[in-house]
Amino acid sequence: MSDKALQELREQIDQIDEQLLALFNRRASCAVSVAEVKRSDSDHPNDVVNFFRPDREAQVIKRIKSLNQGPLNDDEVGRLIREVMSACLALEQPLKIAYLGPEGTFTQSAALKHFGHSVSTIPMSSIPDVFAAVSSEHADFGLVPVENSTEGVISHTLDMFIDSNLKVCGEVEIRVHHHLVNQSQDISQIETIYSHQQSFAQCRRWLNQNFPGTERIPVSSNAEAARIAKQDVSAAAICGAPAVKVFDLKVCYENIEDLADNTTRFVIIGQQDVDPCGNDKTSLLISAGNHPGSLLGLLQPLADNNISMNKIESRPDPDRKWEYIFFIDIDGHQQDKDIQKALETLRSQTALLKILGSYPKTSL
Repeated sequence: MSDKALQELREQIDQIDEQLLALFNRRASCAVSVAEVKRSDSDHPNDVVNFFRPDREAQVIKRIKSLNQGPLNDDEVGRLIREVMSACLALEQPLKIAYLGPEGTFTQSAALKHFGHSVSTIPMSSIPDVFAAVSSEHADFGLVPVENSTEGVISHTLDMFIDSNLKVCGEVEIRVHHHLVNQSQDISQIETIYSHQQSFAQCRRWLNQNFPGTERIPVSSNAEAARIAKQDVSAAAICGAPAVKVFDLKVCYENIEDLADNTTRFVIIGQQDVDPCGNDKTSLLISAGNHPGSLLGLLQPLADNNISMNKIESRPDPDRKWEYIFFIDIDGHQQDKDIQKALETLRSQTALLKILGSYPKTSL
């Protein structure tokens, strides 16, 4: 390519960048106007959470992806519009998102993927602390892991919903890649390996083959493991790329998870109800008591109303020995007529029915 042709292309790019800049700011001005209208109509004008509409954002991302003709792929276009929306919302005040910390965890990565990088992320030391931060309004929303494709549900998260009044406002999934890291990249120095117990489980086969005799010490998070490895030359950590960057560690082995499609699902918790977006999911907590046919009684109203169930998990009822509470995810929104009919039937025949929330399915 000639220098002249290259220069012409660069000039075209410069012109397009100027157009994008003007459009970004035009969109931001519209977003500010929307916020002003909401504030004037609200009984709580200082309530920032009311400015964030998970259903509306899901609709925008879905629409933009449907209009995309490339060469950028749909997910990349979705991520770009997510960041634009995040920046526009932050013109009023950045959302405060509590997550299971410290900095560099997969949970923080999931929070930034879902809300964009213009939010303020607040690391918490435990899942109960995330719930407490949102309940006390120290954070607008919280983000907690709920299940992993390899190891199943995060039982501690489910248990928190039993007594909490918080609602599920959204979900996000991230592909989890684990790396073995240390200070020097010299594996001969490794005497102990630190990581979260879930990560040890997701890398069990690889560890058994490559470090069968090395002591494994579980810690509160992968980022905490990385912090320890940064301070101890004989320690290694299993963590993700964000923690590697935060603690400036060396990667000994990449992608050591046993299953290549290892994915973790997170839920967003908050205090607001979410309107339908057209591609929704509803999470339920149900207890039917311990008697013959009780589980069938829970599922029959869903089948009778042609409602698809995509997850069911049981947890011990903390108040009744040898009885269980069921967590169920179904397709659709609680405002849908078929779901309303099924819930009405369930209320009449269950000891406990709690709608944890209806929310958009993951869009990125």
